[in-house]
Amino acid sequence: MRAMLLDTCWAPTPPALSPALLGCLTEPGSLTERLMLCGHDFAVTVLAQGDDRVHDDEAALLGLPAGAPLYARHVALTLDDTPVVVARSVTRPSCPAWQPILDRGSRSLGFTLFGGHAGIVRQPLAYREIDATHPLFALARTHDPASANVYPARRSRFLLVNTPLIVCEVFLPALERFLP
Repeated sequence: MRAMLLDTCWAPTPPALSPALLGCLTEPGSLTERLMLCGHDFAVTVLAQGDDRVHDDEAALLGLPAGAPLYARHVALTLDDTPVVVARSVTRPSCPAWQPILDRGSRSLGFTLFGGHAGIVRQPLAYREIDATHPLFALARTHDPASANVYPARRSRFLLVNTPLIVCEVFLPALERFLP
């Protein structure tokens, strides 16, 4: 938990958003399940998976130096084939605890993280607005034809066998039109 406080760009409170979008951003359970309840066709598209580099704001949470190698999975969550969230899940390279869980193809990670696995511990959510200075901005912009200047985002740190996994979800403007 202390590592979360080292990055002052991520906050324990979310940015100001519409009530519907705020409800998704602050969802304490599975975002996958919440999106599936919207009544639209839900899917996960794997955008990239494998070796990557740690972002500056992830390093302390993973116990790695900035720019160190890591294992990453980038996905787009879609409703009716429209990208509504892009996500980055990262762990240490060759991690025996998390890598088999991340190697799941187009199955949602949320089913495992919130499926009652006794060994998985979720730490509190943190929030920020992703802008052009953050590496995930380019990923969001690729899937957002509206080309927003900032995207609301949340991240969690999960532990399994005392090994960290960071999941960062960036919410695209298209999501609001699917929310009740």
